[in-house]
Order: sequence, then C-alpha cells, then structure tokens
Amino acid sequence: MKELEKFIEGLPKQYNSAGIEEKWYQHWDSEGLFHAEPNSGKKPYTIVIPPPNVTGLLHMGHALNNTLQDILIRFHRMAGNETLWMPGTDHAGIATQNVVEKQLAKEDLQREDLGREKFIERVWEWKQEYGGSIVTQLRRLGVSCDWERERFTMDEGLSRAVREVFVRLYNDGLIYRGRRLINWCPRCHSALADDEVEHQEVGGSLWHIAYPIKGTRQNLIVATTRPETLLGDTALAVHPEDKRYEKFVGQCVLLPVLGRKIPIITDEMVDMEFGTGVVKVTPAHDPNDYECGLRHELEQVVVIGPDGTMTEEAGKYAGLDRFRCRELLVEELEEKGQLEKTEEHLHAVGHCYRCDSIVEPYLSEQWFVRMKPLAKQAIEATRKGEVEFHPQRWEKVYLSWLENVRDWCISRQIWWGHQLPVWYCEDCGEITVSMADATKCSKCSSKNIQRDPDVLDTWFSSALWPFSTLGWPEETEELKYFYPTNVLVTDRGIIYFWVARMVMMGYYFCGEAPFSDVYIHGTVLDDEGRKMSKSLGNGIDPIDMIEQYGADAVRFTLAALTTEGQDIRLSPTRFEMGRNFINKLWNASRFVLMNLVATAPNPCAGDVEYEELEFEDRWILSRLAATSATARQALDNYRYSDLAMGLRDFAWHDICDWYLEITKARFRDGGESAAVAARVLAYVLDTMLRLLHPVIPYITEEIWGLLAKLAPQRGLKAQSEDAPPDLIRAPWPQAQEEWRDQKLEEEMNLAQEAIRAIRNVRSKFNLAARKPLAISVSARDEEVEQILKHQVGLIARLAVLEELEIAVALPKPAQAASEILDAMSIYVPLSGLMDVELEKNRLEKDLQKKEEFLRRSATKLKNEEFLSKAKPEIIERERALKEDLEAQIEKFQTLLESLES
Repeated sequence: MKELEKFIEGLPKQYNSAGIEEKWYQHWDSEGLFHAEPNSGKKPYTIVIPPPNVTGLLHMGHALNNTLQDILIRFHRMAGNETLWMPGTDHAGIATQNVVEKQLAKEDLQREDLGREKFIERVWEWKQEYGGSIVTQLRRLGVSCDWERERFTMDEGLSRAVREVFVRLYNDGLIYRGRRLINWCPRCHSALADDEVEHQEVGGSLWHIAYPIKGTRQNLIVATTRPETLLGDTALAVHPEDKRYEKFVGQCVLLPVLGRKIPIITDEMVDMEFGTGVVKVTPAHDPNDYECGLRHELEQVVVIGPDGTMTEEAGKYAGLDRFRCRELLVEELEEKGQLEKTEEHLHAVGHCYRCDSIVEPYLSEQWFVRMKPLAKQAIEATRKGEVEFHPQRWEKVYLSWLENVRDWCISRQIWWGHQLPVWYCEDCGEITVSMADATKCSKCSSKNIQRDPDVLDTWFSSALWPFSTLGWPEETEELKYFYPTNVLVTDRGIIYFWVARMVMMGYYFCGEAPFSDVYIHGTVLDDEGRKMSKSLGNGIDPIDMIEQYGADAVRFTLAALTTEGQDIRLSPTRFEMGRNFINKLWNASRFVLMNLVATAPNPCAGDVEYEELEFEDRWILSRLAATSATARQALDNYRYSDLAMGLRDFAWHDICDWYLEITKARFRDGGESAAVAARVLAYVLDTMLRLLHPVIPYITEEIWGLLAKLAPQRGLKAQSEDAPPDLIRAPWPQAQEEWRDQKLEEEMNLAQEAIRAIRNVRSKFNLAARKPLAISVSARDEEVEQILKHQVGLIARLAVLEELEIAVALPKPAQAASEILDAMSIYVPLSGLMDVELEKNRLEKDLQKKEEFLRRSATKLKNEEFLSKAKPEIIERERALKEDLEAQIEKFQTLLESLES
C-alpha cells in the first residue's frame, strides 16, 4: 500500500494528455472493445458514419460531427446495447481525380497520356498511400468506430451494391438517358446535380440590348447579365397579358451581331414588372428558357462548348473563352449603337462545389433518376413519424425539397468512380444494362459494343451507405440485425445531397427507413460568425487543438457548445474551457485517491446504510441521482450542451466546491467518519466517471484504472461486485431515485446561499479569508430560521465564523456590511475588522482612477479617426474595456454607499 501511496502522491497536479491518449486508444482497439457482432441476446444500436472524403483532412466540422456520434455510441455501449459504429470513407470522384491530375501535372502528364486503366491504377496507388490520413486523425479524437468493419465506397461489396441498384432502377423505369439541360463545370469537364451548384452573390452588370424589329425602325430592349448567350437566342418572349407588346407578337426581331431572324412569342414565365418585360430565350443555355423552348418547339443552339469556349454557332466569336467573348461582344454592341445602357447588378451565380468555377447550363446526353416516385414514399414515411428530425424545424426543409424534387442527373464525365454498367451497340443502337460486364448486345448479339465512359455521381453510392455497408444485396446476419440504423448525425448542408436520398433508397430497396432519427447539428464558424475556409484562412485545425489542449478538452468544448442545432462560434481559446475542466477533474480525483489510500488501513466495514449517513453524504448522493437522471434525459433527446454542462456543474460545484470542502475536516480527523466519507467518495467518483466517459473518454479511463487499484469494490454495500476492468464496457449507472431528497437539497441550498453571501462580504471589503467573523442572519420566516440553525455547524465551518446568531427579523447592527437575499439578510459588523474611513479613502482614490480611464475610453470611441482607421478587433477590445470599467465603477459606488450607511 505504501508503494501505491507514493504512486498516487506522485501523480502530476496538471493533467498531461500526452501518452495517456495513445495508451488507451491502443488498448481499446487491440482488445476489440469497439467491435460489434449480431447478438440475439442484446438490442442493437447502430450508427453509420457520414463517410469523409478519402482526400480529406480532419477539419473542425468533422471533429464536431464525430464527437457527437461517439458520445451516443459510447453511451449505448455502456447501456447494454450491441453497439455498432460503421466507419468508412467516400471515394469522392471529382475531388480525388483532381488531386491525382494535379500530381500528374507536376510530371508534365495528363490523364489521357496514361489512358483510363492506368490512370485508375494511379488513383488507387494514391488512395493506398494517402487515403487513410483522415482515419488516423479520427483515431486521435478518440472515436470508437468498429475499425474491423471499415468500408470504402468503391470496395468490392459496395461496388456490387451500386451496380445492383442501378440495374434494378433501370429495369423499373426509374433510370433513363435523355438530352437535357444540365449544370456543367468547364473546369471539371463534368455534369453536376442541382445540389452540387453553390450560388454566390456576385457583383456584375445588367446590359440593356436593342433587338431591331424586322421591317420597322423600332427596337425591343432586353436586359441580360450574360450578353454572350444572345448568340444562341432563338426567340424573344413577352407575357401574354402585357398590352404594351400585343402588336409585336408573331413578328420577328433580328439577332444583334449575327442578324439571324427570331420570333416574338408569349409565355407566362415572363415577369412583366422586371426590366422592360421582354426576355431573350436561349433554350440551350438557361433552365427556364429550356422549358420555354420545349413548350414552343424552339431550336436549341449551343454557343458555349463543354470547355467554356464559344462554338462554331457563335460565328466570328468561335474559339474564344466565354468571358473574353462577353467583353468583345459588349464593345461591338456599343459601337453599333445597340447597347442602350449598362447598370451595376448584384445577382446569384452558380459555382462548382468542388473547384469554384462558374457553372454553365449545358445541353447534353446524360443519365437521370426519376425522383418523384422515390420521393413519394419518403414524404409519407416522414409525415407518419417514421423519420424524425432533431431539431424538428429541419423536417420542413427536408419535406420542401422532396415535394419539389427534380430528376437527379447521376452521370459524371470523369474516370474515377463507379463506371455506368451500360453498353451501346454500334450495329443496332440497343442499350444493354447488366449486372455482369456485357460481351455482346442484348438484342442483336453483336459483339460490336462500347461501354459508356461516364461514372456515377459520388452521392449515388453514398445514398446506399446504411445498407450496402452491412452486406446488401446479400441477406447477411449483419443486415438483418443492425439495419435499420438508429440515428444519423450530420450537418444541415447535406440534407438534400445525402439524407433525403438515403431515405428514398432505404425504402425502395429495404422496405424501411435507414434510420429513425436525424440529428442536425450547427455549422462551426469562426469567432466573427464567418464560415471557416481556406480562402479566409480562419480555419482551426482540430489536431493542433488536440496537441495543445488534449482530445478530451476538444471533445468537451464542442459538446458544451452544441445547443439545439445552433451554429457554433469558435476560436482556439474556447478550448481553454475544456482544458480547465479536465484539470479540475484530475485534481479532484487525486484528492479522492489520496484519501482512499489514507483510509485504507482502517476501512469502513459492513454495509453503509443510507439513513445513517451524514447530511452532506446524503446530499451528494441525492445530487448524484438527480445528475444521473438529467444526463440520461439529455442523451435521449440529443441535448449535448445540457449533458456536458450538467456533468461539469456537478463535478465542479457539487463535488469540488462543496462536498470535498466539507469532508476535508472528516479526513483530517480520521476514524469511522473518514472511512464512510471515503466509501461515499469512491462510489460518487465511480458513477461520475461512467457519466462523463462518453464525452471525455481518455481521462475517465485513466482515473478509472487508478481507482480500480485502490477500490475494486465501490458500492455502498460490503459485498459489492468488483467494477469492470475497462470503463468503456462498464454498465451505465442507473439513477437511484430512492436517494432523491428534494427537501434535503433545498436545505443545502439555503446553507450554500448563506456561505456564499458571507464570502462575498469578505471579498468586497478585503477581509482576510481565515479571519473568524461574528455575524447575524435575519431569516425570512421560522422555517428558514430552523433550517439554518440545523446547519449552523456547516455554515460556521465553511464561512469561518466564531459567532453566528440566527433569528427572524433581526435588526441590522451599527457599522455592518449586509447582503440581502430572498430568504435571509446577512449582517457582518465591520467595527474592529477595518478602519472604515481609511477604506473609504482607498475606494474613492481607486474610483477616481477608474473614472479617468473611462473618460479616456469614451473619448476614443467618439473619435471618428480612430473608428475609421483602427482594426475592428481593436475597436471591439476598446468597447469591452469601456463596459468593464463601467461595471467596476458601479461596484465601487455600491461599496462606498454601503460604507456611508
């Protein structure tokens, strides 16, 4: 025991996460403590990780998302579920191809130089070498995924599932090929789904162009933000009810520059109030114009090609970059007198979500999924409550998208990804869609067939993630046991991309929703409320924060800041909150462990009966029972901040500030009372570690291991069972409702109020902390009086009193400081404790200094030159200083008034 005592006393006062985190993660992983198997004796609990891109590195959004998932996983593992957290990564088609193409560019190569097969081999090589970076980083965070089951969206099993889904949907008439206007990225040379286009507010121009009416000297004026597309105009349109243009309908205008004759038509898409009420119709380059063109059977003239340059249809502008064409065309229009005016104009412009290039609407043959039939069941299921959103407001966003869903363009013109299982017959034109690679035409048996070079949208394979990772289309034991999963934890940014599509696919192929709950957490912003991005340089690297503060501090801070789906404003210093709590917990545990060692020679024998415990013992057990219940309630309702802060408050305030302070005297005196306090403390620490483990797993597992050496049996009964060796597998504590005592807690609250008030007076008037005081307490009524008298020993000990008078309606003594509370008034006579006049003089001098500082600060904040030239953070700092000075001055004035009275 002496060796153990030396070891405990030698524990550092500052918790050092280095070494501890690596030790425990390696232990958990090597012992298979994250692994789950189908188990008929247990209820399953399953989460599938939102698979990060294989190209990615851990950012703060990942850290938040995975911390929240891990809290649920660790809790349910302790609660007795067979708990599976399915990990994996996404092949990230366009992003990964871009990375490898940049690598080739450094070697003066293009993918075409290698050919498709060799290029794909090169991508796999890159994936093997660099693709595991984010997984390694997730391990640093402490996530307890079942790594034995790690999946990749292009591994063999998932590739089979993807092909199965494509073939079935095609055979069911839900996948088709069509020539449609789609979103096209000229940089990535690929189609994009509507959800992959990010619209950004851009300052541009609105050009007003004159279209001559054929056979007259009149013009129709059209406003456009994209003058280069006029080369592809095939009509002008006005609203059918617009009387201004009635006489022109059916006539023709001459297309500026090209002189081509195009008709004037009517269509209800035209907004009579916008501009002149006349719009140009370019069916090949605008979604609304495309639909209008179909209604009126207009020609579709493509003037911008897939590489962003002008086509032969653009006449003399052919071959020019689209933006250079715009410049020259505007100059020509101005020279010819056909540019009426130019206005500045702010408008939303679509950008590629991967490379940020401006997207072009482009007419192309692509593959699509018919979404309306798939969306119908997903909508009905959500309205029945089969899929619930937390917070609930996101359900409206989700349903709105489903109700207005458009067909999904799923083909991409890149090489890395799931190649379409589609072959075209060069002889008869038949399309063959097959599970196995086709060797001949399914119609005429010709071997002259070519496979479609396109690959599927990355989100197509991701939509199958909840069931494909469990072995579908095979009826595996894992699929039968772990599907459907329980909850999806994700960011609002992929409700359309991923959540809705998973629900649709889950119902269509498995007959039920892939998860019952969807928890949408907020977005991590910088401390100014901006999104974190490379361009702004305002990102915070989670690994840097783990190195500086420790993984537990990072996890705790993120959980504490997660409130009901609200965005999180974050700066590196916010993690000090987590670090401070971790250190507090460490030092409190050291105190407990040292006292367990000290009482070990004379342990408390027999059962500890609750009714025979001291007041403070019963109080802390009541608080523990309440905390256990609220922690469970918070977990069941995804209230992460309530969970983290509730446990912090219990550990920091109830245990450290009060219970440990009260029991110090018992430990100092020794004997049976100290031994009982040690038993209670061991039990409380044991339970608190279990409650905290899902949030801060490393430090709790470390303390658990130390506690096991000193107190393997930690119940209040003499024959308690030994605690499990690993906290990660320890049972979740059940709230002992029989220990709840609301009356006792209210009694303790009154005693605490009195003690805090007395300490506040000491602080205000600089009275020595250990100087015994003689005070009087005027109670509100007899009930309060009796409670305080019952706790007179506790109050006197913790407030350091030599005399304490308690009665109803006591008068205030002369020269006494006072603290007025709801239930009582505290009077502290100052005579003999301080020179009142001297203290008044000191306070008045300090007040004068503060007032002078305040005048200077106020003057600075009224100075226009300072406000216009100083950096925003400096101005904000000055405002904060002014507010602080105002608060200090108010405090000094209150103290002076108190001394005057």
